[in-house]
Formats: sequence, C-alpha cells, structure tokens
Amino acid sequence: MQGRWWTWAASEPEATNPVADTDGRACGRNQPHDVWFLAGTFGGQVERACEVPSGRPIAAPVVNTFGDRQDCAAFMGMAQGTVLLDGKVVEPETYEGDSITVQGVQGNPLTGEEGRVTATGCGLWVQLPPLDSGKHSLKIRGRSGDFSTGVDYALTVAASAA
Repeated sequence: MQGRWWTWAASEPEATNPVADTDGRACGRNQPHDVWFLAGTFGGQVERACEVPSGRPIAAPVVNTFGDRQDCAAFMGMAQGTVLLDGKVVEPETYEGDSITVQGVQGNPLTGEEGRVTATGCGLWVQLPPLDSGKHSLKIRGRSGDFSTGVDYALTVAASAA
C-alpha cells in the first residue's frame, strides 16, 4: 500500500499535487479504482473538502517518510499520531520500513524527478473500510521530531447508484 500511495502522491507536479493542496481541489487526481487515497501535508495544517465515491475504502498517511532503513528507524522512533473519524478514535497502523518503488513525474515535490525511485517507506497509516453515503469528518494529526502535519477532511461520500 505504501508504494502505491507514494506513486499516487508523486504522479502530479507541485501545482496540482494532492499533498501540496490547500483546500481539497486536487484530492480526486489520479485515484486508483480500488482504493481512495488521501494526502497529508508537507508540514503544517490544512482543511480540505473531498468527494469520495461510494464503495471505496480509504487509505491515508498519518505521518510518513521514505529514505533508507536508518532514516525510517529514526523517524519511527519519534512518530506519533491520532485519527478521528466522525469524532471516534481510529488507531493508526504502524509500518516500520517496507521496500517501496515510487514512479514519479517530472517536477513532483516528493522525489523531484521523473522516473522510478526505490527506497524504504515508513509511517503511521490509517485504512478505512468504505464509508456510508453522506458527510463525514476525518481529522488526522501526525508528528515525528520537528515535523508535524494535520489535515481536517470534510468528506462527502456519494450515494451508490441503484
């Protein structure tokens, strides 16, 4: 899942990148058909509104990075985060360090270059089953060392087609 998310996040240049997005307008870009990815931030906090198709599970980082094994060990030693879905606590999953391959486009703000990058990915993640149709609130807060990120998502799940 991490490699797929990083490739999704690296599939857009900075101007349209979902991680750099300040209001949610880029949340639907390049979404796969079997999961709906949500993005964190490059640091700091934002509020985003996002429409999610019905029947789609959701995956998002709480706090994450990629690099080498030592980078991940140091990052995960300080990683912490909280997730609230409609006011209820959701426990993040811990990924200590998985080998990932990221395919990025030119000018993407994650790898900075076009092509394939192999690295170790790690972080705290949340994976949610498909949400009921209607409006939902998802609050994600993550921190590792001096880096902190937060996103308040106002999610609208479309009613399923009859």
